Amino acid sequence: MGSNSLTAAPTVWPQLERLLPLISKPIQYVGGELGATVKEWDSVTVRWALSYPDAYEVGLPNQGVQILYEVLNEQPDVLAERTYAVWPDLEKLMRERGVPQFTVDAHRPVRDFDVFGISFATELGYTNMLTMLDLAGIPLDAAARDESHPVVVAGGHAAFNPEPIADFIDAAVLGDGEEAVLEITQIVRQWKSEGSPGGRDELLLRLARTESVYVPRFYDVDYLPDGRIQRVVPNRADVPFRVHKRTTMDLDAWPYPKKPLVPLAETVHERFAVEIFRGCTRGCRFCQAGMITRPVRERSITTVGQMVKEGLEFSGFHEVGLLSLSSADHSEIGDICSGLADQYQGTNVSLSLPSTRVDAFNVDLAKELSRNGRRTGLTFAPEGGSERMRKVINKMVTEEDLIRTVVTAYTNGWRQVKLYFMCGLPTETDEDVLQIARLAHEVIKAGRAATGTRDIRCTVSIGGFVPKPHTPFQWASMERPEVIDDRLRQLKQAINADKSVGRAIGLRYHDGEPSLIEGLLARGDRRVGAVIRRVWENGGRFDGWSEHFDYRRWVDSAAEVLPAYGVDLDWFTVRERDELEVLPWDHLDSGLDKDWLWQDWQDSLREYEQDDCRWTPCFDCGVCPAMDTEIQIGPTGRKLLPLTPVGGLRHAHTS
Repeated sequence: MGSNSLTAAPTVWPQLERLLPLISKPIQYVGGELGATVKEWDSVTVRWALSYPDAYEVGLPNQGVQILYEVLNEQPDVLAERTYAVWPDLEKLMRERGVPQFTVDAHRPVRDFDVFGISFATELGYTNMLTMLDLAGIPLDAAARDESHPVVVAGGHAAFNPEPIADFIDAAVLGDGEEAVLEITQIVRQWKSEGSPGGRDELLLRLARTESVYVPRFYDVDYLPDGRIQRVVPNRADVPFRVHKRTTMDLDAWPYPKKPLVPLAETVHERFAVEIFRGCTRGCRFCQAGMITRPVRERSITTVGQMVKEGLEFSGFHEVGLLSLSSADHSEIGDICSGLADQYQGTNVSLSLPSTRVDAFNVDLAKELSRNGRRTGLTFAPEGGSERMRKVINKMVTEEDLIRTVVTAYTNGWRQVKLYFMCGLPTETDEDVLQIARLAHEVIKAGRAATGTRDIRCTVSIGGFVPKPHTPFQWASMERPEVIDDRLRQLKQAINADKSVGRAIGLRYHDGEPSLIEGLLARGDRRVGAVIRRVWENGGRFDGWSEHFDYRRWVDSAAEVLPAYGVDLDWFTVRERDELEVLPWDHLDSGLDKDWLWQDWQDSLREYEQDDCRWTPCFDCGVCPAMDTEIQIGPTGRKLLPLTPVGGLRHAHTS
């Protein structure tokens, strides 16, 4: 694995430095950020290169990578460095001058590491992964790699269906990474100490035997004549039939990141983020993140307070983001916000909740979040424009709830709120989408009436619906891009039809094309790998960026390679699946019971709402018994420490 010689991995910095004056934003490749760690190559046994497959400005703030980076570097005999996707201008020069994919920490070649871990939050990062592998000199086909190449491990939410990239990765980890990376490290350490017996195959076998690391090469997929999957079965006797997700139960025992990375270049999130709980039981049917991260595990007030204190002292950030899938749902959110607001009264530290449920936001919370005078943006996500749509997706929020909440924000001094909706949801009609315009008009009118001023705005932001694995909508058909685009055109007209309020409403949306491709990648099987490779060969890079995304390239590539398998783009996207179809990810266990998901899909079509199991009796989604876990919520009975106000961060260490 990696460089077997005793010499330190060479740094590519001398060659790289010569290229930096020739490219845009060279600062992102320099490294040396506050919070970064560089260790002596020869002082450790196991070496990880960690990646978020996007540009530095998007990749650096990623919580998952930052947490694993710190967890691994705390181990005395392990080093972890970071690598990000390079922009096309640098890629071209690296190819011309023979400079390989490098880490930003010590500029070492990625190829020399033992493990190359890639965290996928979205499927549109797959083409960037191929660029990174190719620049690193690692064969794209996992089958062509040998002991000298790192083990390529995928993680993140998209790893819950890694089948489209099964040809390119050696392994995938489902679920929480904190304990998983330490377990993988121990297996690599042991295998190396024994002299690497049995080569790469033996190492992968040891990983697969944990039953929580999925190694695609040990599974065969059989297809039916009509293109559907017949079965996915292990091709070796000692490999499990199902691979289970990892769940880190006691978040207080994992208070990361302690030393957040402070970027040198501008990034998308400039704040210290603390994850206040993991998991969600609201049961929104489109939401993969909420389904696959069950059960709910809350951090205690004490730990949140300590993490904020240490993180701000270390980083110098002025904004604290309280992260989770629905932060206002923390059972002690009021105490957390008032405690933090007390503590940082009179300083320039502001609090933000990235996205808030309409029914969990109230006057008290609004006051605490704006107490320091700096009001960060407020985003509410009703998701569906009509009451009927919100029943279909199980987003139990009434129009009264929404208007009352937004008026609360306006009367507490916010002048701008953002409302997030989806387009293309199952059973949606034009009328459902046009309701968004009416709702936005009502919001502005109510806000003006409550505040007595016309100086308020709202932005309507619309995302395309993508059916995701391990959700009740995993069987749903997608809407064609032209239908979505037509509905969005109608919506724009409807918003602007009433000039007196229309001017106060901004509309931001993504057209339907990227969503369709994301749908292909989200629910694809191994045959989709050929499409990804063809797109990449034809120049596909940074597909998550609208200015780089090329819909035609995807459509043409799919038309070139899929007919050989007897399927096409429509087969993967606009086709509804039936109950008995074997789905590509059925052998990967997120803890959710497939029968329960199917029942919830049927309930959705009947517009039947399902309660939140955090406050009501269990309704058998399967997670708690399958994973031997339970919901963990407060109150902890412990209040925020320290309780003395900071009164200026200079003196923070004395409190």
